[in-house]
Amino acid sequence: MEVLKLTKKNFKQVTERSIKAIEEGKVIICPTDTVYGFLGNAKDKRTVNNIFKIKKRPKNKPFPIFVKNLKMAAKFAKINKFQEKFLKKFWPGKVTVVLKRRKNKIYGVLKESIALRIPKYKLINRILEKTNLPLIGTSANILGKKSSTKIRKVLNQFKNQKDLPDLVLDAGNLKESKPSTVIDLRQEKIKIVRQGEIEMKFDDVLVI
Repeated sequence: MEVLKLTKKNFKQVTERSIKAIEEGKVIICPTDTVYGFLGNAKDKRTVNNIFKIKKRPKNKPFPIFVKNLKMAAKFAKINKFQEKFLKKFWPGKVTVVLKRRKNKIYGVLKESIALRIPKYKLINRILEKTNLPLIGTSANILGKKSSTKIRKVLNQFKNQKDLPDLVLDAGNLKESKPSTVIDLRQEKIKIVRQGEIEMKFDDVLVI
C-alpha cells in the first residue's frame, strides 16, 4: 500500500498517477466531497471484488457509483423527466440517488437497481472526466467501522489487514462531513434511505 501526500503543488501529478492507477484496475483511497472513500473502476470485476474484500463487505450489499454527468448516469439507469429535474437540482453534490438499472456491464451493484452520484470535488471530477469510467465511490472503512474525514483514523483501520488498497491519497484531515444523503427515486414517492450531509424532507412528493 503506497501513500502519497496530496497538495496544491503536486495536484496535477497525483491526479495523473491516480488516473493511471484506476485504468490499471487498482484500488485507491482518496478524499471526496464527503468522507475518505475507495475509488475503483466499476467495469472491472477484479477491482470491484478487491474492494469487497478490503471492506470485508458481503456482495449482497451493493456499492454506490460515481458518474461524471447525467449522460453517463443515463447509460446505467432509467431516468424519467421528473428524476432528471431532481438530479439537475442536487448534482453535482452530496446526494446519492437510487434508480432502476439498465442492463449494462457494471459490477458491485444490484440486478434491478443502481445508486448513482456526481460528486462535487475537483480531484474526483477530474478522474471521472479523464477515465470516462463509472467508478465505485464508497466510504473507506471496514464493515462495522465508521467512515471518517480523518486520514489517520482511516489508515488505522487497515493496520495488520491482509487485503489492502493499492494507493492512498493523503490530503490531511478533510472538512467535517457526514456521508452523502441517499434518496430512492424508484417508487411513486420519494424515499429517504439515509439522512446524510444534506438534510432532506419530502411530504408526498410524487416521482411519477
